[in-house]
Amino acid sequence: MSEYRFDLEKFFPKRIFRKITEVRVERPEVVEEMAQARRRRPRLTYDGRLLIIATDHPARGVTASGGDPLLMGNRQEYLGRVLRVITSTEFDGVMGPPDIIDDLFIVDYLVQQGGGPSFLDGKVLVGCMQRGGVAGVAGEIDDRFTNYTAEEMAAMRLDGGKMMFRVVRDDPRTLDTIWYCSQAVNELNEYGLVPFVEPLPMKYENGKYVANYTVEELVRLVSVAAALGAASRYTWLKVPVIENYERVTMATTLPLLMLGGESRQDPVPIIQAFHYGLQAGENVRGAMVGRNVLFPGPEDPRAVAVAINGLIHEGLTPEQAIQRMHERRDEDIDFLVRYIR
Repeated sequence: MSEYRFDLEKFFPKRIFRKITEVRVERPEVVEEMAQARRRRPRLTYDGRLLIIATDHPARGVTASGGDPLLMGNRQEYLGRVLRVITSTEFDGVMGPPDIIDDLFIVDYLVQQGGGPSFLDGKVLVGCMQRGGVAGVAGEIDDRFTNYTAEEMAAMRLDGGKMMFRVVRDDPRTLDTIWYCSQAVNELNEYGLVPFVEPLPMKYENGKYVANYTVEELVRLVSVAAALGAASRYTWLKVPVIENYERVTMATTLPLLMLGGESRQDPVPIIQAFHYGLQAGENVRGAMVGRNVLFPGPEDPRAVAVAINGLIHEGLTPEQAIQRMHERRDEDIDFLVRYIR
């Protein structure tokens, strides 16, 4: 292992972070202007595969990473890492709640004001619809829709909406959340937006909800998620990678995106896991990953993202992807400071 450590301040200094609030106060209409001007893709995916960065954890009160209970609660740290990934031309898009998506539109505006290119043109933007199940609050499994609506996402020219249901077998509030998701799928279909549905089996242990990922549980829940709503033609599923993943992939013909889970503080295991998952079934079409890219220990988030992009879009081996990650550290590190004065 080298002594390398990514320097966030070099890429996203505090002066740029402060400018976002200035725009929010002085020119909030910039967000809508940028949304209307953004050049969208003609289709969701160019090659049948997608790599999306997930940025919705803080919106549900999940702020811990790498042993620090508030690391993802530092918005300069969090947003800077999101920007580090999404400004790469080799990354498909981002999924997030309205505050994150609005911040991205504002930074894109600041870059273009400085003579730079739009980093959101041609990207897939997915709105997070539901973060009402705030972590640690009694009843959080009744996961209500508190963020984007399908109507607002259509107005902002986003490309899809993401939702999640956590199944706890002895908690009837699970059924309420599944109902909310079915209605959201219907609303997204009405606007021609892509539903991204994440079914997660959970159990309650030692005062908190923890993953209960088994082949049996995931096969059942993938079957439930695939059938949600009055139409499935546009739906993609987000499903964790586990051992014997090929049995999970056989539960549906819908396209599947893998998820990463909690950060392992080392990108190598997630690169290996995603390579395994991509071999498990033809309907595994990419990943929607957050913490393992944004907080990969000392590594550069963009370098990790580029490595995973190579797995998904180019068919790299894990060894080739890891080599690419090492080669691409600190690439274009001055992108924001070059254009935002």
